Amino acid sequence: MSTVEIDYSKHAAVINLQNYLRVKCVHPDVNYDDTINFLTAQATAMGLPQKHVLSPNNPVLLITWEGLQPELPSILLNSHMDTVPVEGTWKHAPFAAEIEDGNIYGRGTQDMKSASIQHLEAVRALIAKGKRLKRTVHLSFVPDEEKGGERGMREFVKTEAFRSLNVGFALDEGLANAGEEYLVFSGEKTKWQMKIVCTGKAGHGSMFLPDNSGEKVRHIINRFMELRDKYRQQLVDDASLTIGDVTTINLTKLEGGVLTNIVPEKFTATFDIRLATTVNHELFENMINRWCKEAGSGVTIEFESKDPYTPPTRMDNSNAYWVAMKGSIENMGISITQRTLPATSDARFLRSHCPVLNFTPMRRVPPMPHQTDERLPLQVFVEGIQVYENILQAVGNVQ
Repeated sequence: MSTVEIDYSKHAAVINLQNYLRVKCVHPDVNYDDTINFLTAQATAMGLPQKHVLSPNNPVLLITWEGLQPELPSILLNSHMDTVPVEGTWKHAPFAAEIEDGNIYGRGTQDMKSASIQHLEAVRALIAKGKRLKRTVHLSFVPDEEKGGERGMREFVKTEAFRSLNVGFALDEGLANAGEEYLVFSGEKTKWQMKIVCTGKAGHGSMFLPDNSGEKVRHIINRFMELRDKYRQQLVDDASLTIGDVTTINLTKLEGGVLTNIVPEKFTATFDIRLATTVNHELFENMINRWCKEAGSGVTIEFESKDPYTPPTRMDNSNAYWVAMKGSIENMGISITQRTLPATSDARFLRSHCPVLNFTPMRRVPPMPHQTDERLPLQVFVEGIQVYENILQAVGNVQ
């Protein structure tokens, strides 16, 4: 029996995604004006009210679909508007949103403009079908996520505008999966980024200078890399673990020196550390402080980022939203697997205020966030709209 291949390129939601991908909102010189104009036009077309929060340079846009019982805790679908820069040689222009072999190419196709459009299209479809949910649904579009979210979601959750949403459950971005099942992330590793500054005696490169910065930074790097090897081996030895289950450590910058024949006064080693949810933060920091003392005098820590520990969202029968969401996906004949997000997202700011799951309906596709030739199969994108429709009807009517 032959199967008819569907031409998804003519789908109205796909065309909408193309138009959104063509709106540039790229770091480092990001400008949100055109993006906000595009999204507000979407809300206007659906007849939904909108609200602008925070500053013009770092705006948050809220679009609201009111429920039949607006006094109930609401549902929040969050997405970020910004993308990372474009690097490398692309097969298709990164902001042309061209389609080839059933894939749409462009910066943001996976991270995360596709999810933004899926949120909008799912609500649009439910309204067109005459559906009403008990709970109000809010769609938030936030800035600055790709720079860490400090000027976006972190500030937004402090506002009265956020508190007035009365959020009971939220969804934020997840990751694609090459397998048949969807991935859902109940928590994420904690981001610590730090500089270890090693100072010592400067002098001529021909001497064995005591108390020099090179010896100190070597000691620090050795300790971090030994621990890195230990965590990496855990991942190799235990097939049940994923990258989200273990702490990762990477040396990302090494700075210092003036001339080849001068032992410098200072070396600085910068590390990007993502702490597993099982790590005791106090003990981990004490260990680093001990390494600094072992290295010698004049060795200090400067944190660029030091996120607090946030417990993962519960994923058992006590979380009625998760039970409803899981059931809506399994009713489509699709499995869903729980993991810990290996990186960080805006969910870490939300999770202190409400249950949050990181989820984007992308399966049968390798994850490509920030990569050259970032792309998404159109069939996966369209399937995701139906998934969000079903999820919203399930969680939006939770008793």
